[in-house]
Amino acid sequence: MVDFDYIQPKTLEEAGSHLQKAKGKAVPYSGGTDALSLLKEDIISPEEVINLKNIPGLNAIEYETGKGLRIGGLATISEIAENSLIAEKYAVLSEAANVIASPQLRNVGTLGGNLNQRPRCWYFRKDFDCLRKGGSICYAVDGENKYHCIIGGGPCYIVHPSDMAVALLALDASVNIFSVKKSRTIPISEFFVLPDADYSKENILEPGEILTGVVIPELPDKTKSSYFKFMERDVWDFAVVSVAAVLTKNGNSLKNGRIAYGGIAPAPWLDKNINGLLKGLSLDDRSIEKAVSQVLKDADPLEQNEYKIPLARNITRNIIRKLTA
Repeated sequence: MVDFDYIQPKTLEEAGSHLQKAKGKAVPYSGGTDALSLLKEDIISPEEVINLKNIPGLNAIEYETGKGLRIGGLATISEIAENSLIAEKYAVLSEAANVIASPQLRNVGTLGGNLNQRPRCWYFRKDFDCLRKGGSICYAVDGENKYHCIIGGGPCYIVHPSDMAVALLALDASVNIFSVKKSRTIPISEFFVLPDADYSKENILEPGEILTGVVIPELPDKTKSSYFKFMERDVWDFAVVSVAAVLTKNGNSLKNGRIAYGGIAPAPWLDKNINGLLKGLSLDDRSIEKAVSQVLKDADPLEQNEYKIPLARNITRNIIRKLTA
């Protein structure tokens, strides 16, 4: 681990100024569950580490009837997982939070950190000069690619590791971004960056910008939601495939719906094929089966991960039936 200056700003303006002046040589630090690993493994070598935990107001969880839910970037995963209002009104988010890592890590890990975490690809994390670390090759293409992406990849084939991002994408959430230039709020679907646009980063944040929280709209009446994460181990594991669904029922059909996927792409993924069929979908077995057959129809799996397609379809089928029973 290289030497660095540990900066403890009291305001967003001060933190943003440090991040901007460092020109990519500084990293924000909140829970530290990922940042510390990156530092120890020499994947990042910052000149400054900017501690955000002393900045007031960034851990609030606030709900307003008719307007929805606001969650600060420093709210811990445990605070989200244990919040009874979130469990009642936004079950998909509560369920996603409850299957992240271990209780100890949920106690310190933050929403902002979870959304901004770096890939868990073993080539990126270990001693390989891969494309994302400035090299010239993605070793997953011809290497061990069982857990890599099946859609949206190229030239880099990571999967995004965040559970919260998948749930928030299904909820059509927005992200609040503080900037030393101009702060803004954008749909979470515009926050992440695919490798064909820039394979060196996972999101749009520039030096001087900080994710300060998310805004989730009020859900319509008769809306139910759920999150399912398929893992190889029961605890402290990342998704092989995950599905977040938010469905509004109208009699024997869906009035509307939104389904997002994790573990399959370099960003949380809205599959256009299934999502285009949800509005007005009849809830008989034949119609559900026909819709599910379109999930990831455009996937382009690598040699070892084609299994993710039937897995995603089976989870999708089960979650639709669960929420509309």
